[in-house]
Amino acid sequence: MYKTKETLVTAFALFSLFFGAGNLILPPLLGFQSGHLWWLVALGFCVSAVLIPILGILAHAKLQGTIFDFGKKVSPSFSLVYSFLIYFISISLPSPRTASVTHEIAIQPFFDTPPILTSVIYFVLVLVFVLNRSKILNIIGKILTPAIIIILLLIIGITVSYWDFDFGPVAFNSPFTDGILEGYQTFDAIGAIVVGGVIIISINLKNKEASYEEKKGLIRRAGWIAGLGLLLIYAGLIISGALMHNDFDNTISRTGLLNGISTKTLGNTANLFLSILVSLACFTTAVGIVTGTADFVKHRFKNSQKAYLVTAILGCTLGVVMGQFNVGYIIVVAIPALKFIYPITIILILLNVVPDTYASPQVFKAVVLTTIIFSIPDFFESIGLQSQLQSVQHYIPLSKFGMGWVLPALITFLGMNTLMNFKTEK
Repeated sequence: MYKTKETLVTAFALFSLFFGAGNLILPPLLGFQSGHLWWLVALGFCVSAVLIPILGILAHAKLQGTIFDFGKKVSPSFSLVYSFLIYFISISLPSPRTASVTHEIAIQPFFDTPPILTSVIYFVLVLVFVLNRSKILNIIGKILTPAIIIILLLIIGITVSYWDFDFGPVAFNSPFTDGILEGYQTFDAIGAIVVGGVIIISINLKNKEASYEEKKGLIRRAGWIAGLGLLLIYAGLIISGALMHNDFDNTISRTGLLNGISTKTLGNTANLFLSILVSLACFTTAVGIVTGTADFVKHRFKNSQKAYLVTAILGCTLGVVMGQFNVGYIIVVAIPALKFIYPITIILILLNVVPDTYASPQVFKAVVLTTIIFSIPDFFESIGLQSQLQSVQHYIPLSKFGMGWVLPALITFLGMNTLMNFKTEK
């Protein structure tokens, strides 16, 4: 049986892997625009940015495999394509976003240099670390996360204690669903199925004699603890943004708001310290994404070191190209990809969490196919082609909220299980 210390160590590792510094820029602006309904926006945001990712970790506790195992019940070919797609999205969007966040938080306020220069230097350094697999990153990571958490808790505590509970106008038409969709931008559900595999490998290396049930219990407990930590930080940043609605202009950017909140609560010196910490945390995230992608491709090409090198170079090149754009632009560009891949990811997580009795290969195939079909109108709308499917969307429940896949997937899940039970009884 694993001890409490091992549970806490694993929980902290999970929290560190989820806690990408880029995620910090999302909650404050959500709160800033949510007014007195900040709690409803926070609830929606935490559904997709906390609950679903933690369920992804619970699925890993059950599977104790890799990202490939999440979709293999649909088919090995589907799972392989899905895995490649997840890694491609990871090196194309969240990885470059770390360079953009670094430029806007730590470079732009102090130096008049172009974003492309930051992006080039940033990803050259990323490539060096990816090719050398330095242990320095692990050491930095153990110091970075606690330091950032302490500063964030101070910011949240000071804001809640000293700012009046006075809220501005609500900018959202559907606060709960808008919160859910903004939670997509954290990429945490995708992160869950990627980093969960890393945790499994680490646990297996540390204690090869532990039983399946012992490892399952450890991962489940650690997952819930990490989820509670994420919930507190995200909700705290959202209410901080909501309480400071009078302190900033309505046109302020996500990074500008985070900088502004930290400056007003802790002063310029602490804000500079936070900027450095966030930048280093962004860097470790980028190295982790590129390394993980290169490892996956290397494994698929019979442990070819050449495949690892080529993937690392391509990943860093993509990072330079996308990382020169501002954070807001990258977030907008990410929307179509997330509208398509996130519903599939959520469904795969949920199907892998439920008991196997209710998640046969037939159920997997039917529900995933239904999800893909009903995600297409939302995807088309995100790329400006909503007119072609507007008449169809009118008949799909929740489609106007960008979640037209939810009820069809649920109905298919229930219908397939009813049909399977009927066949078994006969």
